Amino acid sequence: MGFNDVYDFVDGKIEWMVNGLPVEGNGPHFAMAGEVATKDGVHTCILGSMVTESVREMKERGESFCLVLNSEDIVLGRLRKKQLDPDSDALVETVMETGPTTVRPIEPAKPLLERMEKHNVPAIVVTTKKGQLVGVARREDLRRLVEESS
Repeated sequence: MGFNDVYDFVDGKIEWMVNGLPVEGNGPHFAMAGEVATKDGVHTCILGSMVTESVREMKERGESFCLVLNSEDIVLGRLRKKQLDPDSDALVETVMETGPTTVRPIEPAKPLLERMEKHNVPAIVVTTKKGQLVGVARREDLRRLVEESS
């Protein structure tokens, strides 16, 4: 048909949108968590690292948690600063909370925001369906997105 550069994006339009790729048209905008999920300011650590290192970094950054990832950025757990001994020589995997609550990038923003406000959750971890970290969606960012989409 004369087309030289043809690609097949098999994950579909929703995945295209939450990955920040351009879309056209003036139809309704359905705000999704992936639109505000960011890795900026999110402290991560990898399996095999020491708790003391993570506590020090959390303190320096003013963060209250650290996400534990494997070498492929799959979220395996979470460390909460308030539950850690800052002088511990333990490995992060021995003290992490396994399986933190996550949502997918296509999670509708408005009902997610409502749940977060009801339970006073300041941020939620956003991962792909395979568990790879997309980022963290903060409540104030979701609120702004929902207001802009209304």
